[in-house]
Amino acid sequence: MKKSFFTVFIVPQDPSHIRKFKLPGKLLKAIAITLAISFAGLSYVLFDYAKLKLQTHELNGLRKENAEQKIQLQAFASKMIDVEFHMAKLKQFDKKLRIITNMEVPAGSNQMLGIGGASPEEDMATLGSIKDGLIKQMHSDLDQLKTEAMTQEKSFTELHEYLFKQTSHFASTPAIWPARGWVTSTFGYRISPFTGLRQMHDGFDIANAVGTNVFAPADGIVSKVDRENGLGKNIGINHGYGIITKYGHLSEIYVHVGKRVKRGDKIAAVGNTGRSTGPHLHYEVLVNGIHVNPEKYILN
Repeated sequence: MKKSFFTVFIVPQDPSHIRKFKLPGKLLKAIAITLAISFAGLSYVLFDYAKLKLQTHELNGLRKENAEQKIQLQAFASKMIDVEFHMAKLKQFDKKLRIITNMEVPAGSNQMLGIGGASPEEDMATLGSIKDGLIKQMHSDLDQLKTEAMTQEKSFTELHEYLFKQTSHFASTPAIWPARGWVTSTFGYRISPFTGLRQMHDGFDIANAVGTNVFAPADGIVSKVDRENGLGKNIGINHGYGIITKYGHLSEIYVHVGKRVKRGDKIAAVGNTGRSTGPHLHYEVLVNGIHVNPEKYILN
């Protein structure tokens, strides 16, 4: 079989130095195959390198995102611990208030939220392996905090209602002099200046000049404005909680039935109306319909 050859000419700038090479066909085919294999291999290496670079970039992005998530989770966990700490302080405050007000402490109120755990530095070192567990724990803590917050809200509402009632009760309890002057007749049995007989005097008589101001000794609602033969011009105030006060022998009345008054409000003026021996205020206090000594309800 006759061998085939290929002639290769190399032509430089100077045409007089042309070189000629004679190459066997098999050698040329071998060179072409080698070049093709080398090109394919180089292409594969370049493709694999580009793919590796892309994966490395994505991996770095994931690492950065993971690091940011770790920091956020740790910050959230620290806030959770802070909230738990403040919730525990609120529970202690609630307990103190109940002791002061002599209210029953709810069952289970001594249970404290769990506070503690590893330090932030320790957590950052191991957070990658326990991230899922930490997330589950935080969800559990959030649910517990929600329950605790609802319980605490209910407890504070109960305390608020109790304290409001106590404040309202005090504000509605007579505690000051209804008028300034001289006590000319106290509560209890006395000799009537009109009949000379022993009789029960249901209140205080406070003497002063006609026109002297009369004040409400506590919060309440005016329940009576009237004129009678005995008490003359008179007022009744319902303070709630079964307490009623009455004011007689007035010269002027500055309120009307249904008027809501506060302790210290001017309601009338001392007078000499009705059956009276001189200008004075007749002052009564009734508790659940029974006359009591007004002196017990004067603190100033």
